[in-house]
Amino acid sequence: MSGENQQVDASSTPDAGPGPQTGPAVSAVPAERASRARRLAAPALYLAAAGAAFAYVGAVDPNEPGHYPVCPLLRLTGVLCPGCGGLRSAHAFAHGDLAAAFGSNALAVAGYFVFAGFMALWLVRAFRGRPAPRIVLRPAHSWAVGAVVLVFAVVRNLSFGSALAP
Repeated sequence: MSGENQQVDASSTPDAGPGPQTGPAVSAVPAERASRARRLAAPALYLAAAGAAFAYVGAVDPNEPGHYPVCPLLRLTGVLCPGCGGLRSAHAFAHGDLAAAFGSNALAVAGYFVFAGFMALWLVRAFRGRPAPRIVLRPAHSWAVGAVVLVFAVVRNLSFGSALAP
C-alpha cells in the first residue's frame, strides 16, 4: 500500500478519548476576543508611544534652556525651519492651551489633529476586523504638502509672517 493517497480526515475519525473536543459545542467567542486584542495591539502601542512622548514634553518644559537641543538650522543661520517651535507647541497642546500651541507652530498642531484622526480611523478599523488604513499620496498631493510646508517655512521668516514665528 502506498502512502501517497492515504489522507486521514480528522473530522471523520472517531474521538480517540479524553482531550479537547472540537466542534459546535466549543464557543468561538474567546478566539474572537483574542483576535480583536491582537488587532488592537498595534494601534494601542502607537497611541501609548505618542501619549508617552506628549507626557514627557508636557512635564519637561521646552521653554527652559538645557532640556532639549536647539534647532541646528536656527543656531547656524538664524532661519526658522518648519519644525521650529514644535516642542513648545506640543508642551502647550499637552497642557490644553490651544492658542499658545498654534502660536508656537501652527503646522505642528495641524499635524497633531491629522495624527489623531488617523489613529481614530485605525482603531475603528482594527476593532471591526478591517485592515489598517494606508496613507498613499498621489504625486500631486505630495507636491501640495511639500508646497504648504515650504510656504509655511518661508512666510514665518518674513516680517509680515511674524505671527507664525514661535
